Amino acid sequence: MQLNESHERYWQKNLNITAMLLAIWFVVTFVVAYFARELSFTFFGWPFSFWMGAQGALAIYVVIIVYYAMYMGRLDEEHGVAEEMED
Repeated sequence: MQLNESHERYWQKNLNITAMLLAIWFVVTFVVAYFARELSFTFFGWPFSFWMGAQGALAIYVVIIVYYAMYMGRLDEEHGVAEEMED
């Protein structure tokens, strides 16, 4: 299948947002955990390393999912590949 210019731009934008969100996921999951002992300041009354592991990472994962879904919905509409909703 030959991709036209619109499909190539769609795919490139999809790859860019996926790479960016995966980088954020990697930092939240691995980098913060690796440096947890050095993160010794308090955040909302809890040690930041504990808060990030118990609450912060989960909250950031949800934000990543919501942002990706909204971004891809707009991108689908922009390139004319959005799914039509039936009533």
